[in-house]
Amino acid sequence: MKLGLGLDVWSSARLDLPLDRVLLAERLGYDSVWTAEIYGADAVTPLAFLAAHISHLRLGTAVAQVAARPPTTAAMQFGTLEAMAPGRVVCGLGLSGPQVVEGWYGQPWRRPHQTLREYVDVVRQVFRREAPVALDGEVLRLPHDGPDGLGVGKPLKPILHMAPDLPVFLACGGSRNVRLAFEVADGWLPLGYTPGSAHLYADDIAAGLLAGGRTLADVEVQASARVALTDDVQAALDAARPQVAMLVGGYGTDEHNFHRDAMVRRGFGEAAGRIQELFAAGRRKEAAAAVPDDYLDDGALIGDDQRIRAKWAAWEETDATGITVRPRSDEELRLLADIAGCEPLPDA
Repeated sequence: MKLGLGLDVWSSARLDLPLDRVLLAERLGYDSVWTAEIYGADAVTPLAFLAAHISHLRLGTAVAQVAARPPTTAAMQFGTLEAMAPGRVVCGLGLSGPQVVEGWYGQPWRRPHQTLREYVDVVRQVFRREAPVALDGEVLRLPHDGPDGLGVGKPLKPILHMAPDLPVFLACGGSRNVRLAFEVADGWLPLGYTPGSAHLYADDIAAGLLAGGRTLADVEVQASARVALTDDVQAALDAARPQVAMLVGGYGTDEHNFHRDAMVRRGFGEAAGRIQELFAAGRRKEAAAAVPDDYLDDGALIGDDQRIRAKWAAWEETDATGITVRPRSDEELRLLADIAGCEPLPDA
């Protein structure tokens, strides 16, 4: 499996881009670096900065939110970035949730599955530049032909000749969108996929591949895992509880919470309900305490050297082709490179 370095550049009040750590990851032989966005820093701009400093790592978003930009704009951004870093850019897309989509981006939350399908269609059209971009979709329509327009729009070809096969990855965890990822995308950025739950996705993966006339070799699976090199596994699990409780209990609505749904899918439905109940009541410490150890530890690369190696071996039994990690130290960064069998750059 390949190693990816995940960056939460928006994790504090100011932008924090750890260039030294990225450069070390590249020297150690990591495969990729990934940025994210929420209602803060965008995911694409930091990659443009990194493109000027690194020459081997792939540059991916996990993810760029589709509500943040029209699909043609997304294609323009990633096509421009790829022109600066040829062959190294991954267009990672995801939906976010209705609270962010409607509250931050001012866009309606409607038909998310169809929106994602049509969005990828338009992005691919721009990349391939085979004809003027047009889509008579159920959600997206190019040119715009609504009653609030002038009716003078026309299909256009991008001026920039982009990489026609620039890879598109989809971030998702629900059944329909997992199938979509394996039908139309080059990669899957899974939510809730772990060694202990990988079998739960097998039917959706198979159905998506069948619909797209593809094989598993056609789609990368870039999973993610929490990392902590420590002799105190319990303390590391306890440190992870508040964030998980917030995501499961407070990130979304009763009807739309992808993190809660992922927990339910993995067989922790009772715990998910309890966490949501406690979080809604303002009892956040109790909500955190209700997060099961087994849920946190499945797939996590936590423990001493020997334990982390054993946990890595469990990942190798899944369909994952890559793991994105967020090491807190150079020691962890180096250990994971060694476990994954990365090939350092010649001058490292």
